[in-house]
Amino acid sequence: MFGLMKPGTGASPALWWAAQAFKINIFPESKIIAQIGDSISLTCSTADCESPSFSWRTQIDSPLNGKVRNEGRESTLTINPVSLGNEHYYLCTVICESQKLEEGIPVEIYSFPKDPEIHVSGSLEVGKPVTVTCLVPAVYPFEKLEIELLKGNRSVKTQNFLEPSEMKSQETKSLEVTFTPVYEDIGKALVCQATVHINEIDSQPQVRGTTKKLQVYVSPKDIVISVNPSTSPQEADSMTMTCTSEGLPNLQLLSENATLTLIAMRLEDSGIYVCEGVNLVGKDRKEVKLIVQEKMFTVEISPGSQIAAQIGDSVVLTCDVMCCESPSFSWRTQIDSPLNGKVRSKGSKSTLILSPVRFENEHFYLCTVTCGHKKLEKVIQVELYSFPRDPEIEMSGLLVSGNLVTVNCKVPDVYPFDWLEIELLKGESIMKNKIFLEDVSKKSLETKRLEMIFISTTEDTGKVLVCLTKLPIDEMEFEPKQRQSTQVLYVNVALGDTTLLVSPSSILEEGRSVNMTCSSDGLPASKILWSRLLTFPSENVKEGDTVIISCTCGNVPQTLIILKKKAESGYIVPKSTYSAYTTHRAQLEDAGVYECESKNEVGFQLTSITLDVKGRESNKDYFSPELLMLYCASSLIIPAIGMIIYFARKASMKGSYSLVEARKSKV
Repeated sequence: MFGLMKPGTGASPALWWAAQAFKINIFPESKIIAQIGDSISLTCSTADCESPSFSWRTQIDSPLNGKVRNEGRESTLTINPVSLGNEHYYLCTVICESQKLEEGIPVEIYSFPKDPEIHVSGSLEVGKPVTVTCLVPAVYPFEKLEIELLKGNRSVKTQNFLEPSEMKSQETKSLEVTFTPVYEDIGKALVCQATVHINEIDSQPQVRGTTKKLQVYVSPKDIVISVNPSTSPQEADSMTMTCTSEGLPNLQLLSENATLTLIAMRLEDSGIYVCEGVNLVGKDRKEVKLIVQEKMFTVEISPGSQIAAQIGDSVVLTCDVMCCESPSFSWRTQIDSPLNGKVRSKGSKSTLILSPVRFENEHFYLCTVTCGHKKLEKVIQVELYSFPRDPEIEMSGLLVSGNLVTVNCKVPDVYPFDWLEIELLKGESIMKNKIFLEDVSKKSLETKRLEMIFISTTEDTGKVLVCLTKLPIDEMEFEPKQRQSTQVLYVNVALGDTTLLVSPSSILEEGRSVNMTCSSDGLPASKILWSRLLTFPSENVKEGDTVIISCTCGNVPQTLIILKKKAESGYIVPKSTYSAYTTHRAQLEDAGVYECESKNEVGFQLTSITLDVKGRESNKDYFSPELLMLYCASSLIIPAIGMIIYFARKASMKGSYSLVEARKSKV
């Protein structure tokens, strides 16, 4: 056997080399710092021995308090959990054949498991001292502990625990500070910071801290309750009560916040409401009395308290209810006469329809609304009027210069006529006016007139005749209150001074030319009609001949023509067609004087012709195919009254009739 020899003992070189060839390694290579409760592993290994033998022990031969596991050339000591009993110098012994080697590693223990705790002796109230304790639990070794208390960014106190401990144990260390809170402390942070000064700590925490926001209280005082809209709300209204105070933190009300809202209030919601502010340092309270008023519904009637309605129109009266869920309606007149209308009610509205409006609808109408046990009534007055059309201007006849004419201004179907006023104006001058102030004893539509007689002159031509009517009922609002009609005046001048001129003479040779000029004065200008009086074959006819007597006249306005024959007892009017009398077999009694009379509104004219009928000779057969035609072209120049405006005092129109190369008549 070979023993182990240390260098310098005189051993042979071969034996020394063999001893140095066997080595062991331990991991970790340096000391381990472990926190109580953690788990650590120590590993011992060799690479130079095929079948090593391992063993573990503490330097002072205390219990390992761990588990050993050997596998081949490696052995592991696992300590889980680490406790104070594991703070030792651990040795690993390896035997390879006849050789034995040992390696050791120290294990240091500490405890710093939790963040520090901040404890306050009571509520923080402005002006009252309070004690704050910064507590660090289960610390080891506490001689390496340092605690610092900060308020905001300012350090309040720092404390170190340098005295050595007599025994190994986890201890709770604390730092205590007393201070008086001020308003400036509100919202600041209180920080407790703990540090354990253990060397060579890499992964384990050395510093722990806890932060607490300062909740500084002010005892509630000066409570103010605001009520919106008022402390006397009505039924079904909503109301909000807000409570404020100078206390900190904010108050807590009955509704658990600073605002209390009541919706759709009822009578039983009346009472005393208390706002109580409570916090940890005190409390205060304020009361408010709330009285819920009985809800008053409202009724509106439209179109207003008074309405003016025209007879024959339709009127709708509306009764509208607000603040009532289920109203009931009724309509009546003030004198309880029939409504004479139709009522329709739905929801919050009721309408009374009067169509058409008649005299029996002129009343005060009342709408009665019942809501629950309450009743409201609204009234509207219906006043009637009739002023449906513009006035009418009527003239008694044509306007002829110098003649009297009656103008009538008529206002149809007016009511009430005791307010009616009629004015007749010519141009801008008032000719006549009338106010109908007589008392109205009955309700009826009346036609009222203003009548005036005046003499027209040619200066009136072109002027405007105005009939202006007014129904000025001030307390009634309706349109229109004034109506008018106009008529332009056309004044005629009677026909006169008719002249007939023949040039060069009324006797002329066959083949010569002749000019005949007819002129007449009148307004408007006369229409000139030329005609030629023919006797064909003659005014002397034989018995049995056919005779036509025709009477014509051309003028305006339209003229009435009458053909008649003179007789001893007066006149005989023969049967004629279109002013023409025809006899196919003339008799002796047909002879006589025939007159043609024409007339219109402004005058008349008369012309005549004599017919001579001769008897037939007895010794001769005689048959005459000729027709005796007596054409009476009366050439009546009658003034034509028209609606043409002429602004001349006198107008003349001339007519002419020219015979060119006139031939002798073969009569």
